Order: sequence, then C-alpha cells, then structure tokens
Amino acid sequence: MDPSATRVLGTSGVAVTQLGLGGASYGELFHRVPEQDAFAAIQAAWDGGVRYFDTAPWYGRGLSELRTGAGLRPHPRDEYVLSTKVGRWLRARPDAGFDRSPWLGGGDFEVVFDYTYDGIMRAYEQSQLRLGLPRYDVAVIHDLDDMYHGAGARLDGYFAQLATSGWRAITELRTAGLVRGVGAGINGLGLIPRFLDLVDLDFFLIAMPYTLLNQAILDDEFPACVARGIGFVIGAPYQSGILATGPRPGANADYAPPSEELNQRVGRIQAICESYGVPLAAAALQFPLGHPSVAAVIPGARSAAQVERNIEVFRTPIPADVWAELKHEGLLRSDAPVPG
Repeated sequence: MDPSATRVLGTSGVAVTQLGLGGASYGELFHRVPEQDAFAAIQAAWDGGVRYFDTAPWYGRGLSELRTGAGLRPHPRDEYVLSTKVGRWLRARPDAGFDRSPWLGGGDFEVVFDYTYDGIMRAYEQSQLRLGLPRYDVAVIHDLDDMYHGAGARLDGYFAQLATSGWRAITELRTAGLVRGVGAGINGLGLIPRFLDLVDLDFFLIAMPYTLLNQAILDDEFPACVARGIGFVIGAPYQSGILATGPRPGANADYAPPSEELNQRVGRIQAICESYGVPLAAAALQFPLGHPSVAAVIPGARSAAQVERNIEVFRTPIPADVWAELKHEGLLRSDAPVPG
C-alpha cells in the first residue's frame, strides 16, 4: 500500500493520507521521549509521504500538541491535515507531584471533562495556542464513553451537555471554517448508535474495536454508519502493541497484559503471516483499510525508527492467500473485507 495515497474522510470532504501518525506515543505514553525524537518521528512521517497527523490535549497533558505543532511548523500548512480533540481542557496544577498516568512526563496540568459550549470553545482555543496555529482541520469529540465515565448518570450528563450545548459550539466552528470535519472517538462497542441519534458526525475514530483481533463492530455499528456515509479512522491498529511485536514478554493488548488465550491466538495469526513472508505488523496495519469506509490508520510512534518501520510494513505486499487462510482457520471473520 502507498502511504501517501489519499481517501476522503466520511462526509467531511477532507482527503487524508491512508497512513497517518498518531501523537499519543510521543506524548510520553508509557515511555519518556526526548524532544528531538518526537520531532524526528514527525519528520520521518513527512519524508515517507504521511500528511495526516492526529493529536489531543489529553496526550501528555498538552505535550503532544506542543510537539506536533512545532514539528509541523517548517512545512506548508496547506499540505497536511491535522486533527485534535475536544471534550477536555487543561488546568494548571499547583503541585507537580500528582499522578500523571498513563503519561510518564508531560505537562503539569489536570484535565477537565467538559462537553458544553464553553468547554468546547475553551478546548479549541487552548489547542490553537499549543499548536501555534489559527485553525486545525478536524475536531474529534474525545472519550465520551463508559471507559472514562461509567455507564450511568455521569455519562448521561456529558451526552446531555453535548446535545444541548456543546454541539452548538462545534456547528459554529465548522460554519466559520475553523474546522472542516467532525468526528467522535470510540474505544469500545455500543456507543456509536447513541452518537448517531444525537449529532451529525462525519466519521468515527475507532481505537481497538476494529483490528485483526476484533471485528464484532461489523455486526451492526459499522453498517449503520455506512448507510449514512459516515467514515472511519482506525487508531491503535496494533491493539496497543501485541500486533506489532507478536506475543512476547511485555507486549500489551488493549493497554493491559494479554491473556494466554489471546497470546496463542496472536501467535497463530503471526505464524500464518510469516509462512508467506509477511510480518504480523504489515497485516495488522493494512487489514482495516480493506473496509471501503476506512479512510486511514494512524499508528503511534515515539521515534523515527518506529515511523520508518510502520512505513516499511505498510508498503509490504500481502498475498490474498494470507487473508484467505486466516479466514479458513477462524482467525478472521469470514465477512471481513480485506485489502485487494
């Protein structure tokens, strides 16, 4: 696959390269990342043809946006697409010793969840300042889900904020040309229908429910979006690590140690891929783009070497027999669309 080839992002009309760069890793997710390594990762992506970059206020509590803006500053603004998130704004902490997890470093800020009109506007303006840009291209409603808020009154309250207040801010930003596309981030199953009932989105940024290991979202939620022309961006295509490295000590799945059953499943997938000379990471990165509504995959990276490896495996040819054998062995859904 060609990293620089573009696809249109749902109903937004925005064309993004089908390989993007996610900014969580160089926001110091689980690892310290020297500034020069973050800038080198962004430059390596650019040199490899990537023109779609995604970040968020949450990533490193502001650090990722600062690095993304600085890393892209030497490049022509009209040659790349930049997305960041709304739904959180940052407030300074008087003490530097608070729990920063999952970030190892980052800024001395605490996050405030806020999906109201004022909260969305504050988040947008803070991102402008950290990025050093008068506008960005795509706004993603971030982490409005039960993983962060539970399944009860708190989540209901935040959805009410978005529906009755925050969506007006997003509409104003889009009307003013300050964003060209609007999406929502999804970490699990079950919430896409709730968004579809409330607001008019261009796409969903799907982190982990659609990978080589998970395709249950094909049952109902993807078809409901496709019927409306809504597209997808796939974050965390390596399932937070294990699909990049295979089952080895220290590998994570869904940001936690995997079960032995999952390790065995990944091992079987890896063995089939490697029997055809295909790295596991290549299959993981390319698989989501078999779905015609997926516009891009956005793996993270914390160094130029990791970016270059992603570009290498993205370009790796994958024989159709790989997908056929994975389906035959029950390791991939029989109805899952595959590249080619």
